[in-house]
Amino acid sequence: MTTRHLVSLVTAVLILSVFVPILLSVWLAHRQANEDFIQELNSYTERVLMRTNLVTQQAKEALVQANKFTGAPCSTAHLRSMRQISYVYRYVQEVLWTDNGVPQCSSLEHHSQDITFPPPDRVTPDGYKAWLTQKNDLGMQHVMGALGSGNYMVMIDPASLIDVLPAGVNDIEAALIGSKSERVIASTQPVDMAVWRQMTKENLSTLENKSSLYNLREYPDLGLAVLTWSSVTPLAVQWHRQLLVWMPIGVLVSLLTCFFIVRLLRRLQSPHHRMLDAINANDISVHYQPIVSLSSGKIVGAEALARWQQPDGSWLSPEIFIPLAEQTGLITRLTERVITNVFQDLGKWLQQHPDFHVSINLSVEDLLSPALAAFISRQLNHWQVTPSQIALELTERGFADPKATLPVLTHYRKNGHAIYIDDFGTGYSSLRYLQDLDVDTLKIDKSFVDALEYKQVTPHIIEMAKSLKLAMVAEGVETTAQRDWLRAHGVQYGQGWLYSKALPKAEFILWAEENLRTP
Repeated sequence: MTTRHLVSLVTAVLILSVFVPILLSVWLAHRQANEDFIQELNSYTERVLMRTNLVTQQAKEALVQANKFTGAPCSTAHLRSMRQISYVYRYVQEVLWTDNGVPQCSSLEHHSQDITFPPPDRVTPDGYKAWLTQKNDLGMQHVMGALGSGNYMVMIDPASLIDVLPAGVNDIEAALIGSKSERVIASTQPVDMAVWRQMTKENLSTLENKSSLYNLREYPDLGLAVLTWSSVTPLAVQWHRQLLVWMPIGVLVSLLTCFFIVRLLRRLQSPHHRMLDAINANDISVHYQPIVSLSSGKIVGAEALARWQQPDGSWLSPEIFIPLAEQTGLITRLTERVITNVFQDLGKWLQQHPDFHVSINLSVEDLLSPALAAFISRQLNHWQVTPSQIALELTERGFADPKATLPVLTHYRKNGHAIYIDDFGTGYSSLRYLQDLDVDTLKIDKSFVDALEYKQVTPHIIEMAKSLKLAMVAEGVETTAQRDWLRAHGVQYGQGWLYSKALPKAEFILWAEENLRTP
């Protein structure tokens, strides 16, 4: 081999050693970006399917509940039953009772307009009749979905089936289409039906067309399909820009770019962003544990408890995500989300039951937030709920600095809120702060309730509360013996599994209404 050939070979190897890592990095980055893009689109499609299934399942549950009524049709009791169903089931717009397809009365109207529904567009495998129709008993020109069973029909806004916000950075559109009719039932943007026909004809689940990536999923029970799509233009622009930067500066830029990408990914996967995503997407729901009178067994209120369901269906313990929210500086955002959900869940119910209250837990950071009091006030005004129906719970750690907390608590109490001391006896226990701070109720921690038989601390806590004229709520009441002992020692209220676990909104309202009817 001549020197010229060796120089040429070495030069070629040198060029390869410079450009191959760069080109490989660009290819891997492009591939990863595409996979993430497709995963984000798939995830959004799955969430739309979950929403569609949730709305449909809720409509079926409403029909099951409606068919349990055995009284006279369109009587006062019947109308009340249909209104209760429409109230409890969030996505049900109206409940109708029909006779041979003619509405007779509904949750909105005592006497429905003289209209006749045609035969159903489809009958689901489990026997429910389905319509997509502009006919309604309100005389409105608005396409609605309807599901029927027996003499009952429930009306659903088709837009609620796809009302899902994208969780990522890309703008994603969605449409709900009838599989056989090829009719667009609901969509966030106009649909290219040519793409739809191509995907159904070729049985494709994914298709790239005109700089957009499409994803198609079937919902056979209702004869529907979900089509989602997003533009790939931002992805291509980003990739070309990276290529132009990496080529001139070589391996150094490649290494630096890899470093920053890894740093960015770690940041996006950090606990702070995971918690922030959960709060923004309203993935953290609220369950309600009833608070009952130990003397009568009747419900007097409930404690709002945050719950975070994970993608695999499991529930993350509040003992994990509440400290996480505090550590990442998102606790007040989380509290605001809980408060918003409480009013959305129970605002109307609290209007109807002015003697009942819901207690909401606040952290030290919440107590020092100047905006939180105004936020609560706005919610009260919007839902027409009195301040006395929203109690505020603070752990003993919240009273560690009375100079900072006393003015805030005084302000809340002047606004009409009751103040609870939560988990009393487990933290900063001090008779002094009880004397200094104007509070209403002391909550006895479950650990003391569990130890009634062999510890003498609980009677002292009770006597302390009595001497300060504080009401008492015992947490974790699980046996009748505990209830009887607490009642005999003057504790007024209790909560725990003896009465009920923490329940989702609909189950809690049903439990509370049943408790009120029970003599």
